[in-house]
Amino acid sequence: MSTVTTPDPHGELPGRIMAREMAEQPAVLRRILDEGAPAIRKVAQEIAARAPRFVLLTARGTSDNAALYAKYLLEVRLGLPCGLTSMSTTTAYGARPDLTDVLVVTVSQSGGSPDLVASTRAAREAGALTLAVTNNPDSPLAGVSEYHIDIMAGPEKALPATKTYTASLLALYLFVEGLRGGDGGPAHVLPELAAGLLARQDEVRALAARYRFAERMVITLRGYGYPTAKEAALKLMETSYIPALAYSGADLLHGPLAMVDNVSPVIAVVTDGKGGEALQPVLDRLRGRGADLVVIGPRGQVERASAGFVLPTENVAEEVQPVLEIIPLQLLAYEVTIARGQDPDAPRALAKVTETH
Repeated sequence: MSTVTTPDPHGELPGRIMAREMAEQPAVLRRILDEGAPAIRKVAQEIAARAPRFVLLTARGTSDNAALYAKYLLEVRLGLPCGLTSMSTTTAYGARPDLTDVLVVTVSQSGGSPDLVASTRAAREAGALTLAVTNNPDSPLAGVSEYHIDIMAGPEKALPATKTYTASLLALYLFVEGLRGGDGGPAHVLPELAAGLLARQDEVRALAARYRFAERMVITLRGYGYPTAKEAALKLMETSYIPALAYSGADLLHGPLAMVDNVSPVIAVVTDGKGGEALQPVLDRLRGRGADLVVIGPRGQVERASAGFVLPTENVAEEVQPVLEIIPLQLLAYEVTIARGQDPDAPRALAKVTETH
């Protein structure tokens, strides 16, 4: 059984930090379930008692993809209207909407970006209930927010976020379940299944050979997993520098499908559930165009593609599958980058904390 590459004692192995942090994900997920869940449930119960009428989600980068996952959860599981904020309306244009009885959830790994802090402070002053979801309970963002959820991922040093992303997904899932009075039971299978996925690195390495010389890639998905497509594209772009385009399956049919041909790699992540069902017409169109189609999903879907990676979806609730879906795609970004002779730990021109205003 193979495992994610571990750091060498001399610190010479490219990607050693990202590899170590990917390998920590099962332990992080277990920590949240065992130690963090009670605190998350308490925050959810207090916010539910205040009956917010609307939710606004604020984030950037990887955290923005986690926030988009929360949007699906809140709208589908709770029927609560949600929107993703445009922070510049507050920070650049000075808009001050009435946010009375609105829940503003700000997701940030570091909790240190000035625009996130400023927009959250402005939201609270405008009457909003404010919740920060971060990996740093002592951060400025946590300080200006009324409520805070700690994702408990531990220090993340590689520039590409991996364990903080899956930790954010799980924390947000438990929060939404807490709002609706659920116990988050479907999430308890995740640590063991995540460990099983990480042990299949050799499969991903073989898949990565297809993309070593790729000039562009398209990633598509529908439903709860759409944020997975966006996060996978971000990981590939920031580590391997391959232009990767993420589309909802529905959006792909509205124009971008024209760029797909028999030399264009397309990765389809097929959720086992309603999202996957909605993606089927898109897969048919992609096959009809002769696309180099790789499927990440249930075995039956993988067998109908050019190549793929089978996900363990049996008895896994659709709404928690995104926590698993991203793991082979994190590994793919890592392996493609290594195959191209680059270091995924240190993408050019990037910093761990991006200070936008």
